[in-house]
Formats: sequence, C-alpha cells, structure tokens
Amino acid sequence: MKRETVVVLDFGGQYNQLIARRVRECNVYCEIYSYKTSIEKIKEIQPKGIIFTGGPNSCYEEDSPTYSKEIFELGIPILGICYGSQLMMHLLGGKVEKAPVREYGKIEVNVDTNSKLFQDVSPKTICWMSHNDYISQAAPGFAISAWTDDCPVAAAEYTEKNLYAVQFHPEVLHTQEGTKMLSNFVYNVCGCTGDWKMDSFVEESIKAIREKVGDGKVLCALSGGVDSSVAAVLLSKAVGNQLTCVFVDHGLLRKNEGDEVEAVFGPDGPYSLNFIRVNAQERFYEKLKGVEEPERKRKIIGEEFIRVFEEEAKKIGAVDFLVQGTIYPDVVESGVGGESTVIKSHHNVGGLPDYVDFKEIIEPLRNLFKDEVRKAGLELGIPEYLVFRQPFPGPGLGIRIIGEVTAEKVKMVQDADAIWREEIAKAGWDKKVNQYFAALTNMRSVGVMGDERTYDYAIALRAVTTTDFMTAESAEIPWEVIGRTTSRIVNEVKHVNRVMYDCTGKPPATIEFE
Repeated sequence: MKRETVVVLDFGGQYNQLIARRVRECNVYCEIYSYKTSIEKIKEIQPKGIIFTGGPNSCYEEDSPTYSKEIFELGIPILGICYGSQLMMHLLGGKVEKAPVREYGKIEVNVDTNSKLFQDVSPKTICWMSHNDYISQAAPGFAISAWTDDCPVAAAEYTEKNLYAVQFHPEVLHTQEGTKMLSNFVYNVCGCTGDWKMDSFVEESIKAIREKVGDGKVLCALSGGVDSSVAAVLLSKAVGNQLTCVFVDHGLLRKNEGDEVEAVFGPDGPYSLNFIRVNAQERFYEKLKGVEEPERKRKIIGEEFIRVFEEEAKKIGAVDFLVQGTIYPDVVESGVGGESTVIKSHHNVGGLPDYVDFKEIIEPLRNLFKDEVRKAGLELGIPEYLVFRQPFPGPGLGIRIIGEVTAEKVKMVQDADAIWREEIAKAGWDKKVNQYFAALTNMRSVGVMGDERTYDYAIALRAVTTTDFMTAESAEIPWEVIGRTTSRIVNEVKHVNRVMYDCTGKPPATIEFE
C-alpha cells in the first residue's frame, strides 16, 4: 500500500516508538528503521520526512552510531531529536561537547515563533530535556530557533535545506506543545496531507488480503484478546469461509476465559466463525516444567503455539496461511527493525521457531499501535466491550507467574486476579485505569493464619494509566479498594499469605512482570 511515510531512524533512543506514535496521531504513517539502514533503502522508501531519534551515546566519540552525510543531500526534510540533533550538528560542521550544566526534566524553553517548526507555539514553552552533551555551536547555515538559560542551542534550523534540530524531546507528554511541533514538522515542513486513517486502512487491508490469499485456506491463531480478535474479524471479512480460527487454551488464561472466548467466537456466538478449541493445558505445563527464565518461557510458549496450529492445520488439510495478531510494539520490543535493545521477545515475533510449516504468515495488524488496533476494530463493527477489553499477553499467566509455572500456581493467580478485577470494577475504577491484573511473585514468606504459622506466596497487584502502553504510571487506587482486595485474596486464595501493590511506572519497569 503506497502512502505518505515518515521514517524514524533509530539511534538507540528509548522513545523511538513514541515518536512514531505521535507522528501517526497526526494522521501520517510512520515506521522505525535502524540507523544501519542503507541510504539506498531510504531512497527506495521515498519518505516525506526523516526523524533522527535520541540515544545514549556522545556523537563525537569514535564508536558512536552515525550516518552518511549523503542523507542531508537527498532533499528530504529531517528533524533531529536530542542525540539526533547533536549528530546532525556534528556531521555538518557544528560543535558538540559535554554540557557545563546537565539539563534533565521540565525546562522552560524560549522559541522563535517565526520558525515553521514553532508556528502557534508559545514563545516560552515547557519542554522535556534529558542530555549530558549540548550543541555549543550550530553548524554553518543553521539559525538558532530556541534556547534556554543553560542551553544556547535548544533548536536550530537550516530552512533552505529543510533541516531542523531540537535538543529536547517533543514526543513525550511532558513537552507541553510537543505534538504541535511534530505536527508542524510533518505538515509545514514535509508537506504531508495526512492520509493515514483507519477506514482506509481497513478497506485496503481487506483488498490486499483477498489478493494474497486467493482461494487458499487460512488458519487464524485466535487468543480472544483484542489484537487476535480484530485480526480474525478482518480476515473473516476478507476471505469468509476460507478462514478457520483455532483457539488454543494453553492453561494460562484468566479465570473462565476459555469459555468466554468460545461464547463470543464459537458456533453460538455473534461471529460464528469456523472455530476450533484445543485444550492443551497439560501439554504446555509439561513443556514449562522446571523453566524459570522469562525469555525461555516466552520462546517455549511461542514454539508450542505454532506446533499446535501446525497439527490442527494438518487435520483441516492443505492450509496455506497462518494469521497472527502481531502489532507494532511487539515487533519493536522484540528487536526487529529498530536499533533499541531487545526488551522482551514476544511469543509471536522473537519467540517464533526457525521453521514454521505454513506457506506464509499473515500479520494484518503488524504496523499498528494498540489504540490503532482498537480503532480498526470499531471500523469493523466489533462491539466496544470487546474492542476495549483488558490487554492480555499471548503467553498469558506464564509471564505473570515469576519463576516456574505449575497448575497450582496458575490456579492461585487466576483466583487472585479475578478478585482484583471484581473489586476494581465494583469501585468504578475499571473506567479510570487502562490495565490492571494480579501476578504471583516467586517470594514466600512467613505469616500467621488461625494462630498457625504459614509459609506461603505473595501476590502483587498492578494497575496502570497510560495513553499508548509504551509509557505508564502506576494508578493511585484508593486504599480501601486495595485493602478489601487484600483481605479477600488472603482469605479466599489458598497458599497466599501476603499481598503487595506495585507502584512502579514504565519505565523503569514494564507493565507486565516478565
């Protein structure tokens, strides 16, 4: 599908996804590529604009990430952010060095509102700074367009060449007018028209899937979560009865969830897809026996998923395509495409085995962020209660149980999670937080119940608020809700004698525990 594209060149920054996410909020499609991507590949993409990300290095050091100066001669507008701005200055003859005063946090920045980048931005605006180095001298041809008390070049631009550099991070919410700045870049500088909209995405996807599949048979890996549900309905609209949905109950689902998924997508449900339920609990438990390391658990679950699907495909006969609900953060966090560290291998990306017995894997949502998946779901006519249900990871409770996974531990976390979700909903907090669940820690501690000593497990409760699931804050749940939940869990869930509440945001933590 040919569309306007802005390329994010990733130099190892923690906010690479966030930059792409903010550009897409402006209705402009955006993808992340490693700084190692060749200049030929960039030319082939024909982007309307390029954004250099931040990164942890000093651009003047020998082994730091860099790029060919040729990129500045392509005639494509470029915006450098933080490290990206310093690299631009360094390569084009400016001077970057250790800052005499390190800036971190919310800083008041003076901006030149005559700049295309700062059109309709306040002359003094709050921006998020995070840097040890600074631009002490702008490169030849660049005019300074923003500054602070400690940072003489907070932004600079070479308007004739459409080159822009900002020392701060416009992509984070702490930069009060950051979205406006990015919008100014993609519209005022790059000349985008904004053709990235969900209605056209759904329409184009259905057409492309029909062309790809032809008269082939398709198997969809349906977990019942938002992503796989949207993928299943999208494929159903495209190829109808050529689609069979296989729901693998791996024994790592939330309490009663297997039956709930079957009620929605099974023969008596509102979608009545070709639906097969595979009860594979014991098989997964056996594979996970004795395994404690999170990445190994993810990879085992990913491979076993594929093996179950392959077996079901053989029963159906001559299945050509496997469909997965992979989304863009899965791809980036698994270290595919960008340059950032692998945060965790998602079972359907980095967790896939080397050999997969299908002609091709179709991932229709692979380029979408979570909120875009929800918009696509609404476009497809999926009810809101399904589209906005709680996110649930593919490896399920396998990554909400720290350490080895056993049937007994699964039962504990299922029961505790059900109580937490029930109490959150009863208190009306299910509409105020974006994700909430219980996890089983690997910690056992001494307690006293009924005048007897216990030595049992601790449950950790989690609830976060987030706009994009790439950054998150711990929700300030009222103490009475946490207290009531704690009382119920220690009284109703066997082998649990302690409950804790996780107050950590993302970063430094992730939303899930493993």
